Amino acid sequence: MLFLGFFAILALASAAYVLARNRASAVVGGEVSRLHSRPNYHGFLAFLVAAIIGWALLFVVGGVWGILIERAMMADIMAALPEVSPIEAELILSDAHAIADSGIASKSGPLRDEIAAKLTSHSALHDYGTLLLAALGAALAGFWAYSNVSEGWRARNRSENIVRRILAFMTIIAILTTVGIVLSLIFETLNFFRNIDWQVHKYLFGTNWSPLSGVQAGKLDPDKVGAIPLFAGTLLITVIAMLVAVPIGLFAAIYLSDFAGPRVRAWAKPMLELLAGIPTVVYGFFAAITLAPFLRNTGESVGLSIASESALAAGIVMGIMIIPFISSLSDDVINAVPQSLRDGSYGLGATKAETIRQVVLPAALPGIVSAVLLGISRAVGETMIVVMAAGQGANLTANPLEAVTTVTVQIVMLITGDTEASTAAGPAFTLGFTLFCVTLLMNVAAQRIVRKYRELYD
Repeated sequence: MLFLGFFAILALASAAYVLARNRASAVVGGEVSRLHSRPNYHGFLAFLVAAIIGWALLFVVGGVWGILIERAMMADIMAALPEVSPIEAELILSDAHAIADSGIASKSGPLRDEIAAKLTSHSALHDYGTLLLAALGAALAGFWAYSNVSEGWRARNRSENIVRRILAFMTIIAILTTVGIVLSLIFETLNFFRNIDWQVHKYLFGTNWSPLSGVQAGKLDPDKVGAIPLFAGTLLITVIAMLVAVPIGLFAAIYLSDFAGPRVRAWAKPMLELLAGIPTVVYGFFAAITLAPFLRNTGESVGLSIASESALAAGIVMGIMIIPFISSLSDDVINAVPQSLRDGSYGLGATKAETIRQVVLPAALPGIVSAVLLGISRAVGETMIVVMAAGQGANLTANPLEAVTTVTVQIVMLITGDTEASTAAGPAFTLGFTLFCVTLLMNVAAQRIVRKYRELYD
């Protein structure tokens, strides 16, 4: 019904657009130069007010009415069974919803059937009533805009103000979403530190990570929440990935921008960017099934012991995944360097290699650093590859041939499972907040370095 309501409001708004536009032309006898705003603006204003009012009523009235129905049904259940707990009442209501929707539920009974019948009748009234109110609101709003059409009606100013407010509202939503995410991380992190009696140093500098072992009464053991092995494993895999991605991606970008001919570039660049379209789960499967056994068997043939979940395998595959990001962005940045700089270098007798090394790359450095930072952020936050190819046990080591775990692996392990969510959320959100802070500091430091170098170059 919501889908139908959306398009019904869209149809009414479109009709308001046509009527208002035609009326604007009619009130001046076709001499549109006498109008303050062109007929399209009159129609656009009618469309905006009708669509906004209609969709707002559709979502607000539908949502509030639905909440009231849920509360009324809960009140009926509590009145019929005063001894049940709120959780049990919610389970009964859930069964009633299942019966009303499909006729099948985990449990059935007279009360559930009665509530299901009420839900069916209330749902029909809710759907059609909401649609009627929304359509009526859209029609009245469109009629208001239609009736106000006149020679001096400032439709362009009003429509532009509405669009400006819509854009500001969307910006506020984006900002509030970011603030909400950060605040949720902060609050859960504070709860986590409260559960370990504010022993923050044991989390930041501890080397033993097993937060859910021995949990008693919702309290965490401060001696088992040391996150150093997790961040060391994340850093190790990220370094390996960047050692693979940065040279290959940057050299490929240099070749495609300054050395490759048009025919080679026409097929090489799309083929390289195809790597970005491969799902990360495929990369993880490739790392776990193909590359990891290959590295292990190769190591055994030369006398090296390489773990099946080694940091080397995960890092190499992650580096392959990041290559197109660095290559594509670096290629765009290098191509954006003015040709006049190259011509001036050639005029002074420099070779193409000297020009690239001493002119093009310094000029493109801020963009290349941004591409590398994007690759690092992608590597630090990657989940599927490390979940499938890296280890799950916290291991503090700098040896890339051993199994290590990462922050994202541990977040997945904490959130997915049969552990109580309130207990597991604390460590998971704290790891996420720490990762967020580390990435933010890296970005700030990199921006300062880029700004300083750009001032020297300019």
